[in-house]
Amino acid sequence: MKILSALAASLLALGFAFQAHSQAPQASPALQAPEAIKSELKKRFPDAPIDSVRKAPFGNLYEVFGGGEIFYTDDKATFLLVGGSLIDAKTRENVTEASLRKLTAVKWESLPLDQAVKITRGNGSRKVAVFEDPNCGYCKRFERDLAGVNDITVYVFLYPILSPDSTEKSKGVWCSADRGKAWMDLMLKETVPSAGTKCETPIDKIIQFGRDKRIQGTPTVFFEDGERIGGAMTLAQLEKRLGEAKAAVSKAPIAKQ
Repeated sequence: MKILSALAASLLALGFAFQAHSQAPQASPALQAPEAIKSELKKRFPDAPIDSVRKAPFGNLYEVFGGGEIFYTDDKATFLLVGGSLIDAKTRENVTEASLRKLTAVKWESLPLDQAVKITRGNGSRKVAVFEDPNCGYCKRFERDLAGVNDITVYVFLYPILSPDSTEKSKGVWCSADRGKAWMDLMLKETVPSAGTKCETPIDKIIQFGRDKRIQGTPTVFFEDGERIGGAMTLAQLEKRLGEAKAAVSKAPIAKQ
């Protein structure tokens, strides 16, 4: 975890030591706003990436987002909870995961869709974008589920991050006359494209885009409402999110021209 490493480095640099249980920490005045907490954390942990702070929905906790990760602090910025998830005991919802999806969302219109392999089924009314590596086992499982979903447009971003062989296969898909068929044959039938790899591809641009958006694993899925989910999901989960995203987009106010 990037933020965990940065926090650990800051603690060592500042010479912080854990107090024994018998030693009560000195009381500190509560900070009055998330921005004050953010400022205090930056002073205490100058090497840690801290993008935003907001009041968490439970207790006296504040949610801190930075480096693509979430951790928690109190209203005095005296304690940190790093590397764990906040769970709603009543609903069993993973509050941390839900917040992370929103904080790492990407506007649909910012995706370079012209650099993706476009696959349409049925009327194509629902949309999803997926960053995938051709040698990723979870991606292959996800594609098998996705093949059974109708009325959808899938934008596949070739994101070969696992090996040089992944790059060669991705280039082969892009250089094929029918990219959608070449991708599906590769993922579902293990049929490697025979088109060659000498054509111009957008793969380097996609890799850079992914790094800028902190896409660190495959599959990473983006829905029409901008929300992202990292890792494979069940068919039921996918259908649910497709419906939610479509409804959210339909309710969104139309921008003035």
